[in-house]
Amino acid sequence: MPLPLDGIRVLDISQVMAGPFCCMMLGDMGADVIKIEPPKTGDSTRHSMGFRLKGSDSPGFLALNRNKRSITLDLKTPEDREVLYALVRTADVLVENARPGVAARLGMDYATLCDINPRLIYASISGFGQTGPWSQRPGFDLIAQAVSGILSSNGFEGMEPAKNSIAVADLGAGLFATYAILSAVIGRQASGQGQHIDASLFEAALGLSIWETTELWGTRRSPVPIGSANRMSAPYQAVEASDGWFVIGAANQGLWIKMIAAIGRPELQEDERYATNVARLANRIALIEELTSTFRTRSRDAWIGILMDAGVPAAPILDYGEAVASEQAVAREMVQTIPHPVEGTYQSLGFPVKLSGTPQEVRLPPPLLNEHGDEIRRELVERGVLAGPELVR
Repeated sequence: MPLPLDGIRVLDISQVMAGPFCCMMLGDMGADVIKIEPPKTGDSTRHSMGFRLKGSDSPGFLALNRNKRSITLDLKTPEDREVLYALVRTADVLVENARPGVAARLGMDYATLCDINPRLIYASISGFGQTGPWSQRPGFDLIAQAVSGILSSNGFEGMEPAKNSIAVADLGAGLFATYAILSAVIGRQASGQGQHIDASLFEAALGLSIWETTELWGTRRSPVPIGSANRMSAPYQAVEASDGWFVIGAANQGLWIKMIAAIGRPELQEDERYATNVARLANRIALIEELTSTFRTRSRDAWIGILMDAGVPAAPILDYGEAVASEQAVAREMVQTIPHPVEGTYQSLGFPVKLSGTPQEVRLPPPLLNEHGDEIRRELVERGVLAGPELVR
């Protein structure tokens, strides 16, 4: 069976993380993704990070750009803009992440390209969206985390603001854009028309803040940082054993009763401060101090074994080296060794969802800059959407 997006062509005119992540996911599902980059420099992520493997492209670029082909175009020149327009005539989707207004100045805004190809699904990913008083502000993950509320509620109360180390705004925007693109592709089957998708880092960060906004509107107070704890249930956080930390997830009343029985503290249920989840949340700090006095009497692994045997979720806190080497990550093939013309091979994260009938695969390594430029131009000439002389560089 062909992959689900086989036959779908995506033009990736984006850089750094949100757009490239979105387009990589589409490529993983079988789309023909053509990465359009500025000449000489390419995607700025090619030059990011403070270390290299063997080649000049950064590991960050390699992590976000498999299953794509690369062509360089200077969209400030009429000649290369005509190549873009030829590509648009053959495309189903275009993803760009310029600041609002830049695409129009380059002659690649939705209104212009929709006239060329009315079926085009055009996704814009920006810091704050195409409209609103903040639309012209720079769009970075840190900025989005700051103004969405994430920074204010992360970490521990009384400490300096703590950014989520995962780029949740960038990656969230990429995920939401992918969801919208696929929805628009399905909708186009009936309407025959493409449409403009407007995604932003700010709205992605805010859109993922489910528990935090629920607490805000339910209590009329903005959430404060609570470390590893949960806003909806307790105990559900990291706790300290005699030789280190682990996590427990007694997320409902049944699990609470099982947990206190397993650790030999059934009397805690008689304490009105801990009798219900509402009470435990209100007295969470005192509860964790009470539980810690017990957990410090045995090792982390001993407690995890006791709790898991009792049916209570518990787990060690692994670092990334341990996580990617874990038996579960190995069994689920979450580390891929990818061949590359310069790197030889390199390791990258695998596919986070699995399809039974059309399993994904790395069909193409991350492209070298303009690696497929002549190949793509030749295809356009053969399809009759680009004049032959444009093939000459």
